[in-house]
Parts: sequence; structure tokens; C-alpha cells
Amino acid sequence: MASTRLFVLYCFFFVFSIIFSVSESKALQPHAAESFNVSLIQKLRSSCSYTVIISTSCSSSRYTRDQISVAFGDAYGNQIYAPRLDDPSTKTFEQCSSDTFEINGPCTYQICYVYLYRSGPDGWIPESVKINAHGSKAVTFPYNTLVPESIWYGFNYCNSASGSSVLSIGLVLLGFVVAGSTLLL
Repeated sequence: MASTRLFVLYCFFFVFSIIFSVSESKALQPHAAESFNVSLIQKLRSSCSYTVIISTSCSSSRYTRDQISVAFGDAYGNQIYAPRLDDPSTKTFEQCSSDTFEINGPCTYQICYVYLYRSGPDGWIPESVKINAHGSKAVTFPYNTLVPESIWYGFNYCNSASGSSVLSIGLVLLGFVVAGSTLLL
């Protein structure tokens, strides 16, 4: 009887450790965009304004000559693209600094992804990207890592369904464990 309870407790912790390690490891780290294409950006009549604050890490070089672009959007395919935000004459993307950009684009629902594109020799390192949109909650994406050259690199929280499917599978497994253990009692 005690060994059955111990077994159920062990299974409970095992299933939940798998669930949370899989879902958190994917969600918290920036990654290369697998199938991201800025040419698909919509040209709609409605236009909204976005405030994008990009903070440069103190680990980055003092200044950068890299060319920096940003693209972000929602889960419904509404995308905003801003090419070449860099401007060495205005000292954008200097070490330990934040730069604010007002970007216009199609209106979106809640912003859930952002990708940065870097091209150049300096190896610029962003600390974070914060996006404010009228009518939705501001969202911050923590980078603190080098953006690889010539690829779109960032976060996509839109497809959290994959994380919830892992959670669903884990809960089903846990249900079988609990049901099986009650039969043993």
C-alpha cells in the first residue's frame, strides 16, 4: 500500500517535470525563424502605431555598424516590418542604451512574436525588445544573446498550442497513473 502511494507520487513528479521542462525550454530562448518571410506582410488600409523599444546589452560592442531590422506580429498573420532601424549618425544601438522607434503598420491583435535581423561585422547583442501597441498589452522579449548574422532570430509565443498539447498529454498520462493506482488499492 505504501509502495503504491510512493509509486503514484513518483509518477506524478516525473510527468510534471517532463511537461514543464519541455514547455519552458522552448518558450524562453530566442531561436532562428524556421519559415519566416517578410514578403508576406500585408498592405492594409488600416494603420496602427507601435512603439518599439530595443535595448542593447552592455555585453555588446560600444557601437555597431550592423544593419538591424525588426518584424513582429500576432497569431492571425498580421505582420509589421521595419527595415534598417540602424543609423550610426544618430548613435542607435550603442552599448547599454535603449532606442525607441515609432513604427506604423497594419493593426494587430496581441503581439506574440518578434524577430530581429542583423547583417554586419560587429556582432550586435540586444538585451530586449519591448513592443507597445494601442489596445493591447505591452510585451517584452528578452534576448541577451548575439543575433546570428543574416537570419531572422527571435521569439514566437503565438504557437503556444504545442506547449499546451504537451501539458494535455502529460495530464492524460497522469490520469492513467492515478486511475491505475486506485485499482491497485
